[in-house]
Amino acid sequence: MAETKECHVIVEIPVDEEHQNKLVCAIQHHPLTEISKSPGHLLLLKLWQREEDLSGRRIAAKETRMDSIRREIFQLCCFFFIFHALFFTILFTSISEDNHHNNVACHKWWIPSVVSVCTSFFIVFLVQLKLYRFWKVSKQLQRERGDGRALTRCIQELRMKGASFDLSKEPQIGNKMKSSSVEIKWKPLTWLSQYVVTICLICFTGLVFPASRLVLCA
Repeated sequence: MAETKECHVIVEIPVDEEHQNKLVCAIQHHPLTEISKSPGHLLLLKLWQREEDLSGRRIAAKETRMDSIRREIFQLCCFFFIFHALFFTILFTSISEDNHHNNVACHKWWIPSVVSVCTSFFIVFLVQLKLYRFWKVSKQLQRERGDGRALTRCIQELRMKGASFDLSKEPQIGNKMKSSSVEIKWKPLTWLSQYVVTICLICFTGLVFPASRLVLCA
């Protein structure tokens, strides 16, 4: 069999000296080239890039923490309703055909009610604690994201301006006063929306309290 031979053809593209000089001049005046020649700007760029990386890691850690707290709140709510399901099951099974036994149980209806309320409020307290931590981490996450966006804008501006960038400039959080005024204005509504789970659990506990008497004294 005949062996195939590879042929390499080299094509030279003539480049005139004027075009080459323009290309070299453009590279020399590129912002990144100017930054590499300026120790101050290069150091600032490296510091901001490092801070941007650390900010991204902190954001990821806070997001993971929020997911963990959300799962814990869901588990506590499930335990809350499972407890009440078992509680009512025990109440219904304690009813017998003996009228004397039912009368005694009716007079002591407050005992299971107190046990139910105490257990419910303990679970509600744990849920409220988790919710408080959740929204605290959420505020930290929003602030961290705002700082990250401001830092990213400064890095982009530094890369675009090059050596003409002002080294005294620092990342600023935009619309800080505006967001604060909105939070103050809608603070009651925001609080209700954040802790609606706690409010629902407390209302359910209040409805369950007289349920023992209705079941035992019916």
